[in-house]
Amino acid sequence: MTDTTANTHRHIRSFVRRQGRVSPAQQRACETLLPQFGINYSNKLLNLESAFSRTAPKILEIGFGMGDSTATIAQANPGNDYLCLEVHTPGVGNLLKLIESNQIQNIRIIQHDAVEVLRDMVADGALDGVHIFFPDPWHKARHNKRRLIQSPFIAALVQKIKAGGYIHVATDWHEYAEQVLQVLNDEARLKNTVSDYAPRPEYRPLTKFEKRGLNLGHGVWDLVYTRI
Repeated sequence: MTDTTANTHRHIRSFVRRQGRVSPAQQRACETLLPQFGINYSNKLLNLESAFSRTAPKILEIGFGMGDSTATIAQANPGNDYLCLEVHTPGVGNLLKLIESNQIQNIRIIQHDAVEVLRDMVADGALDGVHIFFPDPWHKARHNKRRLIQSPFIAALVQKIKAGGYIHVATDWHEYAEQVLQVLNDEARLKNTVSDYAPRPEYRPLTKFEKRGLNLGHGVWDLVYTRI
């Protein structure tokens, strides 16, 4: 990674800590369930098998929002383990509530900056897949530099994926989709599974927001690449 991303602690952040309102239920979930399902950020490598107490395919999700899709995917794929990153407390609390109510065992959460987690905690070749669903598009031109999907970040991310593993990005902002397509195409260690944009894989559920947008004629673009 370049000096503006992972080699220093002054990289450009792709998020703003807009915490919003944390409900009492979300706060309770954080207090009672994070000790079981949360992993503290550390500047040393994480043993994923130990974190999940088993050997299984490991999928990283970056920015899970309120966690509804995350919970659905994990529950439908109990043979996989999901390491999920999010900085905003309401989303962390909501996902923990879903974990509890649905008795989901294959999710672990790190509430920290994804760039630093990748740099310090994830070993090279440790991941079988990566999900990045609806990252902030930072649609104003002056904010484009804050977008997560840029070449230095993808170069570092690909290093963490096993040969044959995959990266799946979904966005509802077409100009960002075009940028993501170019960035992923430019990474020599990635191969597109189709010619450009992929059909939505069955494992990615439609969100309420996405359904509403599609009904209004808005587009959603999925990009699925494999690690060579």
